[in-house]
Amino acid sequence: MGVMAGAPCELSAESKRPEEEAVAVSGPLAGVREAEGVANTDSDSDLETEGAPGQDTCGLGDLVREPRRVHSIVLASCFRCEGSASELTLRHCGLGPQGSQTLASALFSSPHIKRLDLRDNGLCAAGAEALVGALTKSSYICDVDLSENQLGVVGVQALCAALMANPAVRKVQLAGNGLEEKAARYIAELLLVHMSLQSLDLSYNELSDGAGETLGPALAENTGLTELSMSWNHLRGPGAVAFARGLEGNIFLKVLDISYNGFGDPGASAVGEALKANNMLEELNMSNNRISAVGALSLGLGLRVNQTLRILVVSRNPMRSEGCFGVLKSVQDNPASALELLDFSDSQVNKEFDDLADAVKVILPGLCIKTGARRVEYKKELLPVFRASSPASASN
Repeated sequence: MGVMAGAPCELSAESKRPEEEAVAVSGPLAGVREAEGVANTDSDSDLETEGAPGQDTCGLGDLVREPRRVHSIVLASCFRCEGSASELTLRHCGLGPQGSQTLASALFSSPHIKRLDLRDNGLCAAGAEALVGALTKSSYICDVDLSENQLGVVGVQALCAALMANPAVRKVQLAGNGLEEKAARYIAELLLVHMSLQSLDLSYNELSDGAGETLGPALAENTGLTELSMSWNHLRGPGAVAFARGLEGNIFLKVLDISYNGFGDPGASAVGEALKANNMLEELNMSNNRISAVGALSLGLGLRVNQTLRILVVSRNPMRSEGCFGVLKSVQDNPASALELLDFSDSQVNKEFDDLADAVKVILPGLCIKTGARRVEYKKELLPVFRASSPASASN
């Protein structure tokens, strides 16, 4: 179910049925439609204040005072996409824990829903627990976005337990939920059990050293995940090294975003070692990780032998021209390199680097090299986890 940005809970045109088709609907579904119509009436309605400061822009009203009205609207939304769209998007609706309970009830009778997007609804732990039953028993929902919902460790514990019981789920987004080291324990268990999970977004959380030490071994054992975003967390020191060692043992992951952490030189060196052994990873984002020229040279050691990596982003690191030169020299020393994009954006390089870049282009004519001076557009589309995103709360 597509949703317009200006009205997060409205049905898109492509999922609305023609008027004449709607008239033909009868029975319980017609009753639900009627309830929705009453809820959206202009006269004597709380929606007359829509758009005013502090008001609910979704038209769901106060969930605590009017749960039955909310239930009718959610049910109508679910039923409307039956036989057509398979996505239910209720972003920024202020559902809260009680709203998630009414939604869970609706999901039990809506088996056509495959993608559930509840980003930024203040669900908290109680809301996640309310959805457990639906997520556990549904054999249709395969894509879940619960980002920016203040789930915390209790909410993630409940969610991971539900996901471990449901192999149908392939993609989970948990960005911006304030997840810390304790939550990593349950995520690690999920990675060890749920081998059908292919994409996981843990960006914009507070996962630090201890989390890296917990998630690293789990990543090494996981045999299903192909995309993982850990950007905008606090992976540093031993935790960053432990996480990188997990990458070394993993043979399934294709896309990894660890940008905006604090891997530093030890973490960059560990990633370099991982690239020597890993023959599956294709896209790696390490931008803004406090990597100096020393760390860049260590990272380059992996590039000398790696034959699968296509995209490497190391922009916004203090590696200077010396570090950029070292990385590029390693690529030159590997004629079997698969690199298509080498991104040093915001790094100023000297003439020695430019000369080397010209020489490398002879060996790898398809390689795109970006620096502070070279604003070359990379034509191929990046995969989802590399595309820019900006949740409401981002901390590093």
